[in-house]
Amino acid sequence: MSLKKNKIGILGGSFDPAHKGHLAISKEAAKRFELNQIIWAITKKNPFKEKSSTDILDRIKFCKKIIKKTNFIKVRFYEDKIKSNKTIDLINHFTKNKLNEIYFLMGADNLINFHKWHKWKNISKKCNIVVFDRHGYKKKSLNSMTFKRLNKKNLKFIEFDKVNISSSQLRKI
Repeated sequence: MSLKKNKIGILGGSFDPAHKGHLAISKEAAKRFELNQIIWAITKKNPFKEKSSTDILDRIKFCKKIIKKTNFIKVRFYEDKIKSNKTIDLINHFTKNKLNEIYFLMGADNLINFHKWHKWKNISKKCNIVVFDRHGYKKKSLNSMTFKRLNKKNLKFIEFDKVNISSSQLRKI
């Protein structure tokens, strides 16, 4: 008797602020990969960005407002629990349960510098990486060191009707 895998999508980030693009890729990933749930794993601070000007609790509240009654998406903060803000530590936390199959979701802009992430090769070995095309990033992400080096079995590049919006743009408004 084989036990059924629990397919979990993880979308990590500072969500400063969360927006309909986050929601769109979450829904698309859930549909394409038949995910049981998606977790928006909020970080206090993205190591590659300036400190967020918005309090973590306010960002969590806003995320919950964005997802409304989308029951398969959960908003969570894990850094205190896992004592880290590194993606590999979050993935390790979820893969302790052998029934969990992890799909790490990201925008194409993140793939460009993914090789700079802490233990990036280990991340790619422990989960499926699902990269969503973002307006203006396709060529650069497909030519990135990460895309060229990673096993395409674990890396999926998804083209879909993009929502042309970013947290950086929204902060400027």
